[in-house]
Amino acid sequence: MTQHLFATIVTPTAVAANNRGEGDGSTLSTLQKITRGNDQYTTVSAEAIRWGLREYFQNNNEAATNRTFNPDIDKYSFKDEKFSAEKYIDDDLFGYMDAKKGKDNEDATTKRRGALEVSRAISLDPYWGDIAFGSKGGEKGKTSIHSTEVHCTAYQYTIALTPASLKKPERAILALDAIGAVRHVGGNHARFLYDFRPESIVIRVTEDPCPWIMDVFKRMGETVGCPKLLRLVEVGDIAASELIVAGEIADTPYGEKLSTLGVKVCRGVKDAIAQAKEQLNVPQTA
Repeated sequence: MTQHLFATIVTPTAVAANNRGEGDGSTLSTLQKITRGNDQYTTVSAEAIRWGLREYFQNNNEAATNRTFNPDIDKYSFKDEKFSAEKYIDDDLFGYMDAKKGKDNEDATTKRRGALEVSRAISLDPYWGDIAFGSKGGEKGKTSIHSTEVHCTAYQYTIALTPASLKKPERAILALDAIGAVRHVGGNHARFLYDFRPESIVIRVTEDPCPWIMDVFKRMGETVGCPKLLRLVEVGDIAASELIVAGEIADTPYGEKLSTLGVKVCRGVKDAIAQAKEQLNVPQTA
């Protein structure tokens, strides 16, 4: 059977904002939003999270990445525009597409679907329209005042990865390291400093191809709970042996209840990631 890796992450609570918001004095919608029920929530695109993961690999093992970002000229560059999932970790994990026309206008597109799937991140707290105003200084005019939407919240998102889908399955181990160390997200109108590392996390290593753990966290008072996850374990839809739950959720009643059901509960996120690595059965390639 094929082994799959799933993880749902809740970030720390911080202020999300797009500092590039400038206009003619009118309010700009600088944060992406989605409606759930009767409330609006802010959202961060999967592309923005992937940007942060790429940055991690570039900063920690640049030789293994094909695409690198130069902040001095605000530009990406490629070592090999023909791409190689065998050679480069980013081409393997995130995929690529090079749309070109060949001879006689024939389709010569080269593409690979990304093996690492990332969901949109959704805020745990509703957005109530908070806006910060500022001035660019100097001569006053219709563009001297700008407004920026701000949202103090935590975000929740899920990743999915089948190590066997990688050209080098052991890169799933490196992907876990990256998830635990994303410094900030960027791109697609979400370029703001925000600690996107896990404050709470649930990791599932399983032969079940369906994650089952998406959107299991919710805001409960001043903390975070996981009633959906608790129910899934109680009714047997998820085997307790497949889960590792860690972070601040471990110090809540939900962490205690999950532990009594046989779920491995760790107070430290890094400890949980280390244990998940041990559960992954990935062959080493040359």
